[in-house]
Amino acid sequence: MSSRVVVLTGASSGIGRASALAFARRGDRVVLAARSEEALSAVAEACGNDPLVVPTDITSRADLEALQKAAVDRYGRIDVWVDSAAVMAYGKFEDLPPEVFERVVGTDLLGTANVARTALRQFRAQGHGTLILVGSLLAHVAVPYMSAYVTAKWGLRGLVRILQQETRDARHIHVCGVAPGSVDTSIYTSAANYAGFVGRPPPPVDSAERVAAKVLKQAAKPRPEVSVGAANRLIEFGFNAFPPLYDALVTPLMERGGLSRRRIAPNDGNVFGPKPRVEGGPGRWTRAQVGAVVAAGALVTAASVRRLLPRK
Repeated sequence: MSSRVVVLTGASSGIGRASALAFARRGDRVVLAARSEEALSAVAEACGNDPLVVPTDITSRADLEALQKAAVDRYGRIDVWVDSAAVMAYGKFEDLPPEVFERVVGTDLLGTANVARTALRQFRAQGHGTLILVGSLLAHVAVPYMSAYVTAKWGLRGLVRILQQETRDARHIHVCGVAPGSVDTSIYTSAANYAGFVGRPPPPVDSAERVAAKVLKQAAKPRPEVSVGAANRLIEFGFNAFPPLYDALVTPLMERGGLSRRRIAPNDGNVFGPKPRVEGGPGRWTRAQVGAVVAAGALVTAASVRRLLPRK
């Protein structure tokens, strides 16, 4: 087994943390980056083998240049760079403060572009490297109450495709994506919220470890994009093949499945700075909750189909 040097931005929680642990278990040398040094230190302790910890805000190009330099100074190269750093905001577009909307897009799209720019510069200099950008099912479909996140992820999907086109001249440089559906991480409870209820991932929900396993496969055998989620393809099909039906269903299903019943006052979450995160929470569905959402979905579907059928 060959040991690789892996930089992970967004390593403090969720998919980034799970990926860091998985790379470390494989024997790779990991460089952990995120905004919170305290959270990174906890991940480093769990990884073992003395990982390099570099507090980094991906909206800062200077931070990313310092991260790249620190990794190369210690290990001499970067073989894989994984970016899963993201923030989220809930609420109707009209209710989101403009600065919150702009910061989410600035982090999830422009920040990721900063990562890609820094990584590709290093890969070009050394002649090889794999860049793995974690996107979302929401880069393929649209849902209400998440306008900033969806806007950013749609833009990221386009960026990934362009980078793949522009690196065709470099045989040993790879750019690939991972598109998870619902994942049980703390991003939902840490999100800015102007919807009145704490967010949660709608079922079916995957673990961060399952997504991390796909990240490791991308590092070993890069593909343009892999989708993670049992219902992803079905949701994409409905979005593309039956737009009126999808649009009729998505709002009530989002309100029942994507928002918990836990009330919350308007707040900007961790959008502008790191805050303590709690894994799980309302994302941990019981069988009864899943059954209720499925039943509600069936009722809404039947009602929507009835409205869409031509009247005699």
